[in-house]
Amino acid sequence: MEGDGAATFPLGRMRLESVRELSEGQTANIVFWCPEPFPDGVAISWSFRPIREPGLAILFFAARGRGGEHVLDPALAARCGPYEQYHHGDIDAYHVSYFRRMYASERRFRTCNLRKSYGFHLVAQGADPLPSVADCDSPYRLQLIKCGKDIRFSIDGLTIFHYADDESFGPVWGGGSIGFRQMAPLIAEYSDLQVHRVRRCE
Repeated sequence: MEGDGAATFPLGRMRLESVRELSEGQTANIVFWCPEPFPDGVAISWSFRPIREPGLAILFFAARGRGGEHVLDPALAARCGPYEQYHHGDIDAYHVSYFRRMYASERRFRTCNLRKSYGFHLVAQGADPLPSVADCDSPYRLQLIKCGKDIRFSIDGLTIFHYADDESFGPVWGGGSIGFRQMAPLIAEYSDLQVHRVRRCE
């Protein structure tokens, strides 16, 4: 866990939340990394249910230190939640924001955004089909397929975007770590994480 967060399992699902006040800004946000890195050519799927909004949820993937280190290598600069540490720090990664409800503009026109770091490069975007918390009566199944330059993201089997990295913002990132990020005061539940090897993005 990076930042001051709590991971609990009240219903057999991992519930993530910040333990800091929203008034503390970016320092109230959290990232929870899976310590096991994965190779390139994987399908990552998980079930997601928002419990309290506003807030924002992100998946980091193919994350490594800029020199190829494990994302949790102690030689890298310490990170504690502020977003700038992740897109302009000493790691490279892709990150998909799939539940964007923090600001009025995000709630008015809801999208899922794919960005590439180092940097804050918006490389793909699609419509967000997830409802607000009041209408989320069960978890949604999310899937991210990363295979070479191809990245495909779907929710409950509906393709949200399909992006082919053309290396406009650096080389294609390969294998690496995944991590779940939340902006306070979002509370959300995650379950049934699965990672499978794939040969192509389809």
